[in-house]
Amino acid sequence: MLSLTNAARAQARTCGETTHAAAPALSANAQLAQAAQAHASDMAARNYFSHTSQDGRTMADRITAAGYRWSTIGENIAAGQTTPEEVVSGWLSSPGHCRNIMNPAFRELGVGYVQGGSYRHYWVQNFGASF
Repeated sequence: MLSLTNAARAQARTCGETTHAAAPALSANAQLAQAAQAHASDMAARNYFSHTSQDGRTMADRITAAGYRWSTIGENIAAGQTTPEEVVSGWLSSPGHCRNIMNPAFRELGVGYVQGGSYRHYWVQNFGASF
């Protein structure tokens, strides 16, 4: 997922009506990955699909709880797709998700994936830049 995302960032592209220049490659971050994996697992275990956890926690709450000291963050979620290629392709076709992928302010990425729940496959990307 990291290499697919970085390959997408390496080329200029249009997300909806906004054109983005190529963006620098992202680095893997363990704290962002911990938050992403926990959210993917929670969605599968509780059979829901949302950026807000069923206990009301937001992406910011989850990423902060994982110990990531952020200045900016973003999140992409997907459910049902069976391969990373399918997921990234879908995100690049969605203006909001595409903007997250192409956002040059983001420097790090954490990815979560779990099988289970009603969608059978849950994917989470947490983007960030730390202090």
